[in-house]
Amino acid sequence: MRSVHFTRTRLGACTALVLSAGMLLASPAIADSPAPRPAVEKPAADFTPPSLTRPTSGALRQGATAASGVGASPQLSDLDGDGYSDLIYRGWDGKVYTTAAADAFTSITTPPKDIIPIGNQDGNASGPELLTLSSQGALRLYADATPTSASYVWQGNGWNIYNKVVAPGDVNDDGRADLVARDLDGNLWLYYATGVRTAPFASRVKIGTGYNIYDQLLGIGDNNGDGWADLIGRDTAGNLWFYAGTGDKAKPFATRRSIGTGWGVYNQILPVGDDNGDGNGELIARDSKGTLWYYTGKGDGTLAARQQLSDTGGWTGIPQFAGAGNNPVAGEKEDVLARDTRGTLFWYRASTGGGLNARSQAGDVGGWNGANFTHLSSMDADASSDIAEIYQGRLSIDGVDLGGGWGVYNTIVGAGDLSGDGKGDLLARDASGILYLYKGNGSGTALAARVKVGTGWGTYNKIVGAGDYTGDGRTDVVARTSAGDLYLYAGTGNATTPFKARVKIGTGWNTYSKIVAPGDLNADGKGDLLGVTSGGDLYSYLNTTPGKFAARAKIGTGYGIYNSMS
Repeated sequence: MRSVHFTRTRLGACTALVLSAGMLLASPAIADSPAPRPAVEKPAADFTPPSLTRPTSGALRQGATAASGVGASPQLSDLDGDGYSDLIYRGWDGKVYTTAAADAFTSITTPPKDIIPIGNQDGNASGPELLTLSSQGALRLYADATPTSASYVWQGNGWNIYNKVVAPGDVNDDGRADLVARDLDGNLWLYYATGVRTAPFASRVKIGTGYNIYDQLLGIGDNNGDGWADLIGRDTAGNLWFYAGTGDKAKPFATRRSIGTGWGVYNQILPVGDDNGDGNGELIARDSKGTLWYYTGKGDGTLAARQQLSDTGGWTGIPQFAGAGNNPVAGEKEDVLARDTRGTLFWYRASTGGGLNARSQAGDVGGWNGANFTHLSSMDADASSDIAEIYQGRLSIDGVDLGGGWGVYNTIVGAGDLSGDGKGDLLARDASGILYLYKGNGSGTALAARVKVGTGWGTYNKIVGAGDYTGDGRTDVVARTSAGDLYLYAGTGNATTPFKARVKIGTGWNTYSKIVAPGDLNADGKGDLLGVTSGGDLYSYLNTTPGKFAARAKIGTGYGIYNSMS
């Protein structure tokens, strides 16, 4: 079994206030709180990829027409040379794994937010190339990939302006896979591949607008027999749209056409190139139960009926597949922290199916009794969420002392990157209802001077957030009034004005004693919410349509034993 370890978290000072659902609630200090706080370790998650049986390479399907030419469905990630694209994915530990080997990539040491297979870019016989994208916007090229390693050869910065980066295949008939990127406003940009390792992409060219209507955007290679790579988008209603490659640099993709409905059942859709040797691209899609489904290209832009590719639930252990069409998420709380009345901490990891896995104890029994802490989206580049603690007015995050003066705040929220630089930030509210933003430095060791970003936030008794609720790739927060109204504050990516005007998205939320922002529960790229009733029933609200949440689903009982969940 593959063991996935999380970062050990040691907090250097004891604390004495009680936290509930991300809120720091002022209450008297407990004199006998332990100091220092004991180390906390997120338990390992084990996952072994099930075997996959796909169509035999070279076996043409009846009625399919093989495409020819340099751009016909290249294998973007055939790492072992067997004619099949290998599946690549990021594990819970932030490491990169493939189905072609048991061990992680040794050369990719920075946990990637996304992984983009791009095939052989320079024409040698040493293996394909691979791109990784970090949470802070660093795009890295790794050359000559094998099942466990690749050579780091190039880095470009500033790619956090995009919420999705896709390699559709060869767009312009030069034999290399090109790159498509969608910015936060839905504009589409094309980067032609150069084949030069030290400068792998030409300057970007704007090729479209309005692509923010898709919550999944991916390439499929060539699926209509003309030799040019094609693009696929899934809208939030679950409709699948096909953009045929044209070979025209002025308009590289033709007007879209519908090729399917009902695709909303999948949380990630990914291309695997031409698996059966007929020149047409294939897709794999994972449903909410963790089952993989296989779609073969028919050569006319459409797809054949799906075939079940794995046992039900066999692939729930992967937060992000390489090349998948969803907006990737990393470090924005993919788990829930809960403390019982004895002061013992427990971790509930997201299942990628819309719920939580069985709990695991983290730390000693009673080790966090009386602590004033909150669970944050990652403040550094390790792709793992962090824990903040306040004691005698001083703030520490994962044991790093960040200074005093924090006793003036009654609420702290670590929703993620609110300033648009790819680094985790903090929100803090004082007793007068003024909200401040503290920009993080990306390593969890310092915060910039606070910026006043709003007043009147005292009307809310809960403010939570962990990632993107609107589908644009920006970090958002939600807030509940004492009357139970829920408001969404969509992020702008601007540190001085980080939120748009609030939008009311729900009523009756005062039925919950705790509201939790767990991050992305079903690995579709959008943040979800949890609510716990006073009786201990746990309900999930999945973000199926950006900016809105689906009807609640009861996913657990017995959560009344906790005095804090975040």
